[in-house]
Amino acid sequence: MSTPTVTIPGYVTGTWTIDPVHSDVSFIVRHLGVSKVRGQFNVFSGEIVTAENPLDSKVTVTIDADSFHTRNESRDNHVRGEEFLHVEEHPQLTFTSTGVRQDGEEFLLDGDLTIRGVTKPVTLNLEVNGFGQSPMNGAPVLGISASTEISRRDFEVHGGAAGAMVSDKIQILLEVEATRNEA
Repeated sequence: MSTPTVTIPGYVTGTWTIDPVHSDVSFIVRHLGVSKVRGQFNVFSGEIVTAENPLDSKVTVTIDADSFHTRNESRDNHVRGEEFLHVEEHPQLTFTSTGVRQDGEEFLLDGDLTIRGVTKPVTLNLEVNGFGQSPMNGAPVLGISASTEISRRDFEVHGGAAGAMVSDKIQILLEVEATRNEA
């Protein structure tokens, strides 16, 4: 059985490299149930392959766990430690897509997320922001937004005593700009 073909205005096939200067990997987590702490990962890389049929496209991303940043050095160091991310033993977070599907007018990106050496399936809500051309160098560019919510405990990110102050649910937000690789 073949995968149905989807039409996206301006769609361009190819292999794209995520531009870390114009992209953002961030998160939101509740603290004490009353406030939200926002942060991001500052170092990441990835590739997007847009296939002839958009539903056959693929995404891979690698995130440097040590680049975790919330604008509070003490908290950041604690989260990088053994009780949370344990970056010394698990220096990277990774995502590898397993499929793209359409849900009404929306797209869903399924994949395997690995945090702290634990891999779990996740589904991201995907928005194709568009395809264009950089006015700086004429290179083809693409923009996407994606979001999901995960349980940190599913990935064995317990947090010790401090874990009781932080919600289990973490919202992940991605704003991605990528440039098409030219042969």
